[in-house]
Amino acid sequence: MLSGQGIELPSAYETLNVGIALYDPAKGTILDANDRFETISGYPTERLCELTVDAYTANTYPHSVSEFRDRLQACAAGDPQQFTWRVKRADGELIWAQIDLSQQRLSGQSCVCAEIRNITDYYETHHREELFWRLLRHNLRNEATIIMGNAAQISAHTEADPIQETAATIRARGENLGEMADSVKEIEQAVADNETQRVRRHATAAVRDVVSEVQTAYPAAEITLKERAEMGINVDDAFVYALRHALENAIVHSDETEPVVDVNIGPSPNTGRVEICITDTNPPIPEEELEALSTPPEATNISHGSGIGLFVMKWCIESLKGEIKFERNLEGNAVYFYLPPKTLPDENTER
Repeated sequence: MLSGQGIELPSAYETLNVGIALYDPAKGTILDANDRFETISGYPTERLCELTVDAYTANTYPHSVSEFRDRLQACAAGDPQQFTWRVKRADGELIWAQIDLSQQRLSGQSCVCAEIRNITDYYETHHREELFWRLLRHNLRNEATIIMGNAAQISAHTEADPIQETAATIRARGENLGEMADSVKEIEQAVADNETQRVRRHATAAVRDVVSEVQTAYPAAEITLKERAEMGINVDDAFVYALRHALENAIVHSDETEPVVDVNIGPSPNTGRVEICITDTNPPIPEEELEALSTPPEATNISHGSGIGLFVMKWCIESLKGEIKFERNLEGNAVYFYLPPKTLPDENTER
């Protein structure tokens, strides 16, 4: 490390696997840096201390160098900063970096400590995934609409039973594609893990809302709801998706004209987490579909579209820091959601 203006990093910083640099917040220049920072930037510390921020910021990056300096000064005033920056290394290579700024006082002088991490692989992979989700969701829905529209045209222009049956099959497959598009959207939102969208609710009230929605869509089904204890949970759209899939699976896969589904809410006997159990009297869920939830995809095959719903349930519940368990037996299936218990919301909250 190199001392700059009498300020240098403690030697312990050399052992870290994260880049560390000390900044003069007024001038926006580096005072000292550790070896990891040198590796990330491609410059030796002696050279870094001579450079201004624009020298190692990508020319095409939309954020200005003045914004970087503004962040340094805001941090020096007591407001820590975290942001993503496009770094231009000494060899011209561009990388994405996450930078965390914190206020420091060394040798009696105020400075800003910058922690920098090379997140290029993560950042670019994340954005490719975002593009993949958008394309997949959009294309699935469009193709499904076209397929169903053409099936309707075929059906409308003939009365021949074989052709009508073929058109019905095409229409059903199109509907399946449309449902897959919805599932893709639900999975996308679940893996985004956006905690800002969550609200704290009474578990029974949150479940009852979804039960009412599903009951309206399937009036012939009988859905019973039992509360063993009053408990609080955090919920968001992912919770709604997971519970709706569990209830709908229990209904649509039933051999009965009036399916019966039981929902039981209370503390888990093992951990005290909130346990939401959905039981039915249907044939057992295919073993291969349950295996696919925990086995690498190249090693398994999902036999039909219902397996996607299981993935939606799993990922949605896991996004809420919970877990899911399936039990299958001759009498039917049981799906268990286990969620972290939360302090109950205000008593005036509608239940």
